[in-house]
Amino acid sequence: MNPHEIKYCPRCGTAVVHRISFGRERPVCPACRWIHFADPKVAAAVLVEAGERILLVRRANEPFRGLWTLPAGFVDADEDPARAAVRECREETGLEVAINAIIAIRHGREHPRGADFVIFYRGQVTGGELQAGDDAEAAAWFERGSLPGLAFQSTKELLISR
Repeated sequence: MNPHEIKYCPRCGTAVVHRISFGRERPVCPACRWIHFADPKVAAAVLVEAGERILLVRRANEPFRGLWTLPAGFVDADEDPARAAVRECREETGLEVAINAIIAIRHGREHPRGADFVIFYRGQVTGGELQAGDDAEAAAWFERGSLPGLAFQSTKELLISR
């Protein structure tokens, strides 16, 4: 949430003011002194490879609808990021995966509703049947040398560097 969208204190209901607090401008309640600290949004993605093939999903929603990306999604507040990657892969591809390692952490929101941090894991298929689901309109394997149009810069950088 954009800090300028915060209009009232969630503790006492007083209209907030925007002023420098802890080194940056933040919504502050002049009555009870509550300060809004924006928490980053975190996503988890999994790179699943089979030989020279990479598992990708085609986005069913904006932004970047119709482009391809790794199975990924937001991490819930109480969720282990590796488990979030496993969950998202199952929801989007029908495949069960085991996480082997963190391979990258990227910072930088690529669109207004996106994540501030994406944790990229390497995983391997342990079961399931390939079938698009949730917010993926397709799931497929692609040869590394002939990838389709990719949705996110962070995904492009990850796949090119590997």
